[in-house]
Amino acid sequence: MRLTTLSRSVAGHRVIVTGAASGMGRATAHLFADEGARVAVVDVTADRVDTVVDEITTAHGPDAARGFVADLASADEGERTVAGATGWLGGLDALVNNAGVSLVTSAFQDAQSFWENWDRTLAVNITAYAHLARLATPLLIESGKGRIVNIASTEAIVATAGIAAYSASKAAVTGLTRSLAVELGRHGVTVNCICPGPINTGMTAGIADDDKATYARRKVPLRRYGEPEEVAQMTLSLCLPAASFLNGATIPVDGGMTIRHT
Repeated sequence: MRLTTLSRSVAGHRVIVTGAASGMGRATAHLFADEGARVAVVDVTADRVDTVVDEITTAHGPDAARGFVADLASADEGERTVAGATGWLGGLDALVNNAGVSLVTSAFQDAQSFWENWDRTLAVNITAYAHLARLATPLLIESGKGRIVNIASTEAIVATAGIAAYSASKAAVTGLTRSLAVELGRHGVTVNCICPGPINTGMTAGIADDDKATYARRKVPLRRYGEPEEVAQMTLSLCLPAASFLNGATIPVDGGMTIRHT
């Protein structure tokens, strides 16, 4: 006999994960599927989407995942994707806004490339998040257990030179999260945000291993980079029925990097 009432299972939940073809998104899609959820795998690259769907369906059966290829910077593609994914899922219990890009936006680069990269970064990293959240909201309310998890970055808390648009967009994600949490909370939908720190993903793959090790020793109390699944585990935790009173939080998953003073 259980002594508690809140479930720690997402079995049967219907989930959209964006940016799901690699890195943290792929790990998140895998984890939800491992825990019994059905996952709409959304990304811009068709062959990578197919690979992730094949990985999940091979492990969990043909109805565990389906792929949707979209450039979420386009409002039309976002609408088509949410309609297609929720039609297949038969509703929606959780939206994980994870898709993101990091492009050079330096005060010293030429104006054309700066503004092109600025516009693209904000379109993917914040405008698409707001657009998908609005599209998902009626279905999440209908679910009765709706969850939105927005993936930001520790760049919302600290900053790296030369990626102004990325830092600005990730700070905007934390603000969007708080606003939506206040507005949707009365309808039973929670909205939370994760700020990953240094994680071994495609964005960091170009950094030499020695440089990563040096950075981690100097900056991260755990003295290493994190793995995508370590972020995915927090994402899933925020979507548990048991997380029903956690709303509007911004949670760093960074090995303690942002609290280190010396």
